[in-house]
Amino acid sequence: MQTIEFELQGTYVELNMLLKLAGLCDSGGAGKAIVASGAATVDGVIELRKTCKIHAGQTVRIDDIEIHVVADPQG
Repeated sequence: MQTIEFELQGTYVELNMLLKLAGLCDSGGAGKAIVASGAATVDGVIELRKTCKIHAGQTVRIDDIEIHVVADPQG
């Protein structure tokens, strides 16, 4: 399994944009399609809301890729 650590800028990131920013798709629209297909889980639960707010401490998984969202150490 591949693990990506994503440093969150701000209080949250929308799920579709997280997939783009983590390099798993080319655009937010492609991220929405991935989420709509039911391929994404947030903390182990399938998430179908494309703009679900993802906060530090949450884990997103797509297939065998896991994204750990961590707070920005700068604040």
